Formats: sequence, C-alpha cells, structure tokens
Amino acid sequence: MYDAGRDGFIDLMELKLMMEKLGAPQTHLGLKSMIKEVDEDFDGKLSFREFLLIFHKAAAGELQEDSGLMALAKLSEIDVALEGVKGAKNFFEAKVQALSSASKFEAELKAEQDERKREEEERRLRQAAFQKLKANFNT
Repeated sequence: MYDAGRDGFIDLMELKLMMEKLGAPQTHLGLKSMIKEVDEDFDGKLSFREFLLIFHKAAAGELQEDSGLMALAKLSEIDVALEGVKGAKNFFEAKVQALSSASKFEAELKAEQDERKREEEERRLRQAAFQKLKANFNT
C-alpha cells in the first residue's frame, strides 16, 4: 500500500509518508535509524521480509519502547474490541496471505537461482569439453 514506486521495497521517502499517514511522523534521522535496525541486506530500504521483521522483533520484545519501529508495530496492530472478530479475522488472513505470497516468491527466486547455477555449470562443462577436443586437434 505504501510502496509508491511499486518496486517491492519501502524506501526512506515511502517510510516517511507511511509514518505520517499512520500518525507517527519521524525525523529524517529517525527514519534512517528505523531502516538500519531491520535492513538485513544493507540496501537502505525495506523488503517485505525486513518489514515483517519489525513485527517479529516487536513481538519478541527486541524493540525499544520509544523507537519509531515500535510505534509502527503498535499502529499496525488490530484492536479486536474496536474492529470486531470479523475485522480481526480479515486482518490476520491478509497477513497470512502476504506471508504465503512472500514464501512463494522466495521459492520462485530460489528456483531461478538454481536454474542459473545449473546453466552456468553446463556452460562450464561444454567449454571444458571443447577445450579438450581443441587440444586433441592441436597435437
């Protein structure tokens, strides 16, 4: 929803907009600190996995109570008394669907990487066979 660039990542400006819309605006340094805390690949933006890591850390008590990430985690929680059971059900089903989509995407990515490795290995073997044949002709 907040990925304005539709690139699958939340960058600094998108995070700024998201925090403002959620009613918890942050300073530029605060936003950078938020990203840095969960940015596993050090690309300066949040992937879906890194975004989910915010909620994992919040549930595990690994976030400081006054941090921007904790504010984000709290603002993204659902109050069953306010939303009702059906609203909570929809919220959690959406989260599960997002997690399974990410898992499916990761599996597809892994399959692509495996295919590239297999193709590279085949290319290397063909080159080695060619070099062997070439050596036979040169002698």
